[in-house]
Amino acid sequence: MSLLEMTGITASYGPSQALFGVDLSVGEGEVVALMGRNGMGKSTTIKVLCRLLAHSGGTVKFAGQDMARMPPHVAARAGLGLVPEGRRCFPNLTVYENLIAAARAGPWDFDRVTALFPRLAERRDQGARSLSGGEQQMLSIGRALMTNPRLLVLDEATEGLAPVVRQEIWAALMRLKTDTGLALIVVDKSLAELSRIADHAVIVERGRSVWTGSMTALDKTVADTYLGV
Repeated sequence: MSLLEMTGITASYGPSQALFGVDLSVGEGEVVALMGRNGMGKSTTIKVLCRLLAHSGGTVKFAGQDMARMPPHVAARAGLGLVPEGRRCFPNLTVYENLIAAARAGPWDFDRVTALFPRLAERRDQGARSLSGGEQQMLSIGRALMTNPRLLVLDEATEGLAPVVRQEIWAALMRLKTDTGLALIVVDKSLAELSRIADHAVIVERGRSVWTGSMTALDKTVADTYLGV
């Protein structure tokens, strides 16, 4: 069953058009990799989905609802959870305060989040400003999970992290896939890691969806054409 359908999406920043026709679908419990070179429209697509940017053409439907006039906070209540690029924790709040700031009733609570990321339990009363980059990323993911979303969107969640922390994040995402059935959209550059977790991929180039298919079909030719430097 389709949870998200984005069809023919166009969007602009003022007079500058950024998206020229993006199609993206996510089924219940499915993990989709949103891929493409830098500056090709991935983050803009995420902004449209989460209603941080209005689209000028096409349709966005989530759980059967048309999201055209939906403000961001209503989209979040509908079940969209965003882990934004750059983490964006509340620096003056503790780990616990960050996690409960936007919490909603559901299976994801403090105990379950800290079972996924035990380090957050150790840092419960520590200010977010003093956390390492990896710990802040865990906190950002945990905060999104505490909203109890139906679809979790991760925009470059492993960028700039040490290899050992990256592996910890990828292991957590794999647990989300196998243990919870939560639907995910993952924006990342690591084809090797995405191949292990994603069911299918959508590649965006110059604001358009140019390739959609299973991860097994994303061969070297496709990668070199659309993802190579």
